[in-house]
Amino acid sequence: MAFRIKGSHIAALVIAGAVLGWMGTGDIVVGGQENSENAVLPPAERQLNDETAFKVRFVSVQPEIRPETLLVRGRTEADKVVSVRAETAGTLEKRLVSKGDRVKTGDLVCQLDPGVREAAVARATAALDQAIFDHDGAIELRKKGFTSETRVKALKALLDGATATLAEAKRELSYTDILATADGVVQDPIAEIGDNLTIGGVCITLINADPMMFVGQVSERRVGAIDVGDSAQVTLVSGETVGGAIRYISPSADAATRTFLVEIELPNPDHRLRDGITASAQIQLDGAEAYRVKPSWLTLDDNGDIGVRTVGADNSVAFQILNIIAHTPDTMWVTGLSPDTKVITVGQDYVVSGQTVDPVSADMAAQNMKAETNS
Repeated sequence: MAFRIKGSHIAALVIAGAVLGWMGTGDIVVGGQENSENAVLPPAERQLNDETAFKVRFVSVQPEIRPETLLVRGRTEADKVVSVRAETAGTLEKRLVSKGDRVKTGDLVCQLDPGVREAAVARATAALDQAIFDHDGAIELRKKGFTSETRVKALKALLDGATATLAEAKRELSYTDILATADGVVQDPIAEIGDNLTIGGVCITLINADPMMFVGQVSERRVGAIDVGDSAQVTLVSGETVGGAIRYISPSADAATRTFLVEIELPNPDHRLRDGITASAQIQLDGAEAYRVKPSWLTLDDNGDIGVRTVGADNSVAFQILNIIAHTPDTMWVTGLSPDTKVITVGQDYVVSGQTVDPVSADMAAQNMKAETNS
């Protein structure tokens, strides 16, 4: 069988021969190599060799007072939790309030069985009446000369003792009525009817939630930045937000955590805020002077330091290292600049330090663009 050469094979051989001939007579240029004869110079070096100054856009920056807040995490805590206690021993006969009731200072909340206290008052009253009778009679006899002054004084002492005994018996009887010692809402622990209370035994517990307190801890590094009276915004885990002010800062640190206790007073007239809820507080601090820049303005120098390129009075480029103190997705707060510094915002990656440029302010560029759009 005769071997037949196809037209496509002939075409492929012709193209391959042409490529080999070109490679044998020409130079191979490897792009990106610095020593290549036909390599393209970087933009900054091309501008240095160009007689026309490279145009950059700049913004003159001014210092601003950066608002600063201190975030503190903690919980809410009632201003007062008072245990209303018995001042004498006895069996609880009546409890006039229940959990959730609101009481005022001086309200009767519990009553103990008086027991023999009423009888003790009756005996003391009778003894006082007898002492008064004896003393008054002795005074009349003394006027008539039938008794001595010593006898009158002795009876006066008995009268004073009977008066004191009656007052003591009445006071002991009054202790069976237990009165609220503070305003608040009744909560556990509370005693039940029939409980035997000792002296100091808890009848009811009162919680005073107005004002409500926010309690948190501040690190030793930041405690010097706050003071009593500073305003704060407290946000509860439930989503409620309420404003308040610092009422107390602990003078000593917690030995384990090296943090300082801080209390923020929150008004709570309607008792909407509850005790023991997780919350966070933002305390307003005195702002520090800083410069506001955009992240797109930042660049790196040859040493890897972050900063911005600026334009000097002679239109020469300089690199200014910055210290970033805070940032958001759209704004960065930095230090290291001076008022009226011209920061290059467009073209900073195509110029080098010492290069003379043609600076155009961002405001002027915006005006020119608007004029071109309108024309």
